[in-house]
Amino acid sequence: MALEGMDGKVAIVTGAGRGLGRAEALELAGQGARVVVNDYGRTLHGDAEGNNADKVVEEIKAAGGEAVANYADVADWNEAQALVQQAIDTYGQLDILVNNAGFLRDRMLFNMSEEEFDAVIRVHLKGHFCMTRHAAGYWRERGKAEGSVYGRVVNTSSEAGIGGSAGQPNYAAAKGGIIQLTLSTANALSRYGVTANAICPRALTRMTEELQGFDAEDDGFEVFAPENVSPLVAYLASPQAAQVSGQVFVVYGRMITALAAPTADRRFDVADKWTPENVADALVPFYEKRTPITDGFGARIPG
Repeated sequence: MALEGMDGKVAIVTGAGRGLGRAEALELAGQGARVVVNDYGRTLHGDAEGNNADKVVEEIKAAGGEAVANYADVADWNEAQALVQQAIDTYGQLDILVNNAGFLRDRMLFNMSEEEFDAVIRVHLKGHFCMTRHAAGYWRERGKAEGSVYGRVVNTSSEAGIGGSAGQPNYAAAKGGIIQLTLSTANALSRYGVTANAICPRALTRMTEELQGFDAEDDGFEVFAPENVSPLVAYLASPQAAQVSGQVFVVYGRMITALAAPTADRRFDVADKWTPENVADALVPFYEKRTPITDGFGARIPG
């Protein structure tokens, strides 16, 4: 059953040629949205790779939906702007932006090159920024002319962006930045009626297919199938989620976890002023009974 109010909405889904983005594009189209399917057409290592966006468009059309393909580099300022404009020119408006494009350059911190760090920051964090910036400009101009507008941003972060990842410092840094970009977007655009949320999915895609545990099944149920993530994206893109903004969700299998904002673990006060000695007096008893890294801010999210 389709979500109320989704019919005719216009969505851009980046990185939608396969995996999670493909599942999201198909889900939104199944809900009645018209979809611009973006895929840069590159392998995880940056090599040219066919016409996946066109294939997804064909799937959508075969199911009775409307879609067009786009092969822009979303981290390129001008190409991202042209992608937003394509949605407006093709369908008359833009209502939904799902940022999903990305690739990996995994390596331990002490082995990572500058190029490997920059490339991942560029496609994930800058790609999210460029697309959101141009969509935000469009919604702001409409909002100034019309009052409240319909706008939904769904960004793709990761639990690595919260707890870190020893073998993915570039990816973790980008995904952490995406959470803060999401919160900034939610704050900046709330006056225009636009919402922004982030998901931290666990899904079996080409980015995770070599990792252990992502092929798990539960009595035939594929726990990490991308199709278990896309319903949350459709909900966040829908009118029913008008009151949901600035939120971060972990989603996989049969589980959705809404994360709380970081909270204070312990407050330390001093009667006069801090010195290195009384800082040690205050903090040593607290931390000597805790396990480094795993206790505190970097603790793993339950589930």
